[in-house]
Amino acid sequence: MLREVDNQHQLTQRLATVLDDARNPVLVRHKLQTMIRQRVFGVAAGYEDLNDHETLRADQALQTATGEAAILAGKSTLCRMEQRVDRQAVVKAHELLWHHFIEQHETPPKEIVLDFDGTDVPVHGDQPGKFFNAYYNHHCYFPLYVFCGRHLLVNYLRTSNRSDSRHSWAILALLVKFIRQYWTNTRIVFRVTAAFTVPDC
Repeated sequence: MLREVDNQHQLTQRLATVLDDARNPVLVRHKLQTMIRQRVFGVAAGYEDLNDHETLRADQALQTATGEAAILAGKSTLCRMEQRVDRQAVVKAHELLWHHFIEQHETPPKEIVLDFDGTDVPVHGDQPGKFFNAYYNHHCYFPLYVFCGRHLLVNYLRTSNRSDSRHSWAILALLVKFIRQYWTNTRIVFRVTAAFTVPDC
């Protein structure tokens, strides 16, 4: 099912075009899109840890979903792929989501509501950027999510030692500027929880 959805929307294919692949083509064993599919489909199936792919790489269901009959990439190869992702690639990846969001509408809507919210992602061990958050009572990251209805528009990883509103204004400005290129007359509503009224610090 994941493969059929991806074939329809071509998100992993598009994502492969914005990620840097500096590998020697002669030595490449695993295509970039295949590795992206492997990682995305693995997370969708509940396997978030790269270590899981030492077993999953031989899983026939995942091989079928990615379109490969051979053994898939191991955790080290996938880790190197993720380590090559820089800020520019993250911005371009988000723009792909925004283009996809626009494409899902035949005509510009009269109004859209952008829901901004943060949530805790518990962390364990000595992970970089780990902080204790008194509200959630554990060490965690505090990513910012932006949804418009069922569409995820932003998934921005943040540390948990700052306010809920951290970087919200900058992200809202980028998002509105992008949307206005296509929908000049659409009313855009910005909706947040009370926690976002605390000044950024």
